[in-house]
Amino acid sequence: MSYHWNSRTELLLGNERMKYLSRCHILVVGLGGVGAYAAEQICRAGVGKMTLVDADTINESNLNRQLPALHSTLGKSKAKVMGERLLDINPELELTVINEFLRDERTEEVLSSARFDFIVDAIDSLSPKIYLLYNAVRMRIPVISSMGAGAKADPSQVRIADISKTMNCGLAKAVRKRLRHKGINKGIPVVFSTEIPDHEAIIEVEGEECKRTTAGTVSYMPAIFGCFLASYVIRNL
Repeated sequence: MSYHWNSRTELLLGNERMKYLSRCHILVVGLGGVGAYAAEQICRAGVGKMTLVDADTINESNLNRQLPALHSTLGKSKAKVMGERLLDINPELELTVINEFLRDERTEEVLSSARFDFIVDAIDSLSPKIYLLYNAVRMRIPVISSMGAGAKADPSQVRIADISKTMNCGLAKAVRKRLRHKGINKGIPVVFSTEIPDHEAIIEVEGEECKRTTAGTVSYMPAIFGCFLASYVIRNL
């Protein structure tokens, strides 16, 4: 048997599925604690085309949980750092990096820019998140969305379910409400936790775009959410 970089994945999934994954194009929006882990697992699984979107830069508060966050990368673009990392894993990856904060008509432009086989929504700001999900449904592009990993610590309570079945998650509640106003009550799979959040770990913030609160987060929870997202994408492709 000849070995190549993803031969172990091929042993599990088979040659035909690997060929299919190599032709798939995945869009990952948001490369923070959750999205960066999702992007890396999707890349390592053998997906051949990816588009990464994030306008943020790495800061010191990211070091406790975010994959691209190192002292050597502080101040650098998350999208650029993750793009370089993914190409270091698979130099043959067809990669597009968009260093932007997606919102409004720009979201529609990006979704129309290529034929995406799946969208991973790891946005933590409500309005852009809703707009992405709404347009994914409208354009009939498969999508999976991350709900809140903050203020939670028990990995055994992480689940994948339809948005209509979520509980004990403030972000999911807000997303459900906004989507209902747009005529969407169900049909979007999400990763969430049934754990009751630690409300003492949630504080109000000022000056954050599209965010009114921030939540304490432990190292492993966003990574687990990201792995759940990646698993759903790969298994459903």
